[in-house]
Amino acid sequence: MNNNRRKFLKIASLSAFALSSGIASMGLSASEAEAKLAPGFYDHGPKTLHAKRWAMVIDTREFHSAEDYEPLIRACHNAHNVPDIPGAKNIKWFWLDSYEHAFPDDMNPYMSEKIKAQPFPLLCNHCTNPPCVRVCPTQATYKMADGIVAMDYHRCIGCRFCMAGCPYGARSFNFFDPRKYLPEPTNPRFPTRMIGVVEKCTFCAERLAVGQLPACVEASNGKILFGDLEDPNSTVRKALAANYSIRRKPNLGTQPGVYYLI
Repeated sequence: MNNNRRKFLKIASLSAFALSSGIASMGLSASEAEAKLAPGFYDHGPKTLHAKRWAMVIDTREFHSAEDYEPLIRACHNAHNVPDIPGAKNIKWFWLDSYEHAFPDDMNPYMSEKIKAQPFPLLCNHCTNPPCVRVCPTQATYKMADGIVAMDYHRCIGCRFCMAGCPYGARSFNFFDPRKYLPEPTNPRFPTRMIGVVEKCTFCAERLAVGQLPACVEASNGKILFGDLEDPNSTVRKALAANYSIRRKPNLGTQPGVYYLI
């Protein structure tokens, strides 16, 4: 191990210890600590959409090609100032991958070949039991009361433990300054990030706070549903009750909040 890596790990460990000691010394409960960590654009107001457990249901039967998903990807990336960095170091919030990569442990060997051949949209699964939250040493990644797994970019020290802990590959690290690759025009209502931090889908918590649905849901024209998983009368619960759905890597016990109708 070289000296630079030793120095980085030492600083990361001291930062994590200082943060945890500070929270403990203030006598904060877990919920109070979570509230203090929440960025300002998650503050609740009179228009805020509420749920006990937000969930997303993607009706893949309504999409027939990768091009059909392009408006959704564009809407997501434009709303969150996601940079377009050439090469393998690109940042992804909402992206496409093959069936075999998205669902490597699916237990149905008789799935239609048509389904297996189509691209699937991927994003952060906002798990009920998110491993990324458990491994983050600075609480930059945290779970909100409504089930959304959020991030405080100012607390991120770039250790990438959350990336190692996430079994869905839903996080991206800014190896380069992302502000040099931003879409034009940028969205002034969402913060841009800096080099050396991790980022991912937020289920558009900042839009929910002002009464708007997630950008990809809005752009899908009803092909993606978003609602309260604990409300039996919500659109997502009704869709799941009436259709066959799958989730990514269910055997891990993370309880993903993203469902796919097939």
